[in-house]
Amino acid sequence: MGAVRALPEACQMTLWFVFALMTVAAIFAVLLPLGRNGRAQNQGSEVAVYKDQLAEIERDLAAGLIPAPDAEAARVEISRRLLAAAASEPAIAIAPQSNLRWRRTAAVLALAGLPLVAIGVYMPLGSPKLQDFPLAQRERVPGKAQSLENLVEQVQQHLEKNPTDGRGWNVLAPVLQRLGRFDDAVRAYRNSLTYNGESAERRADLGEALSAAAGGVVTAEAKSEFERAHALDADDPKANYFLGLAAEQDGRKDDAASIWRALLAKAPADAPWRALVQTSLARVGGGGTMPALSDQTIAASKDMAEGDRNAMVRGMVERLATRLKQNGDDVDGWLRLVRAYLVMGERDKAMGASVDARQAIASDAERLRQLNEGLKTLGLGG
Repeated sequence: MGAVRALPEACQMTLWFVFALMTVAAIFAVLLPLGRNGRAQNQGSEVAVYKDQLAEIERDLAAGLIPAPDAEAARVEISRRLLAAAASEPAIAIAPQSNLRWRRTAAVLALAGLPLVAIGVYMPLGSPKLQDFPLAQRERVPGKAQSLENLVEQVQQHLEKNPTDGRGWNVLAPVLQRLGRFDDAVRAYRNSLTYNGESAERRADLGEALSAAAGGVVTAEAKSEFERAHALDADDPKANYFLGLAAEQDGRKDDAASIWRALLAKAPADAPWRALVQTSLARVGGGGTMPALSDQTIAASKDMAEGDRNAMVRGMVERLATRLKQNGDDVDGWLRLVRAYLVMGERDKAMGASVDARQAIASDAERLRQLNEGLKTLGLGG
């Protein structure tokens, strides 16, 4: 563990060392040309060259390498050039002093200014105060895909610091329920009610979470929440459905059928929960031995003999099967047909109808989902 902790520190030291070398290299890149220019000017001074030539002539004359007349002539010519060069020497002498000051100024700017500029750029653009953090937290960097669990954890951390954020509880609760964390969902729904206020929808959602936590059983506590929701809004579909389910679980199938029929009577034709209510109604036998017939048909058949009633039902089932073969998009129709065969004891036909139904709506994912849910309720979910 100690070696693991020491590794980031060693990396940081190496990084700063590299930065220091880069800074020194940049400074030398600026100063080196300036130094070369100064030395070149000093070495190329004409006065110094002529003085060296005069000294060389004196040495050659003393050594007897050149005759005296030649030495004198050379001395005169070089002296003339020396005087001419000396006449312009003051103007030349000013330039090295000026260049020297300029080079010193450039050196100071390079040594002090370059690091200051680098720090000035890094502070607003870099992150000097950012500390290291575990690899698991790096998944939460904005712009990267995050798992639903990570998002839920972040919302929960926010709500721990801001427990009165009603909107946060309202968003978190259904997500927890979809994740199967029913006890947490119950707590979230309670907090949503506390900080958002009373509503039929929130009461019904809390009741559903309580039922889910109990394995699908509408407990007394859950039923109480549905009754509160119904009192706030008598047409709330979730509250009415679960009140019917509570009646079914209590053995009061007629009451359950009555509740669900009333719910379907008021339901929009495209309500997404319509198929679920219809299959639930079929499950409790809403109409004796007659398979999901309309209320008008049931009333008309009450005075018929048993044989005539069964013949009428079979005729209706055959007409329904024929219609579905021509137009198989009707999920409710398929479910009515399957249940009709089950009620009449013809399970093989019911299985065949379920296969035909799946094939007919295989291209529509939503309809197929509704069909499978309905068939599962009827015991044909395999």
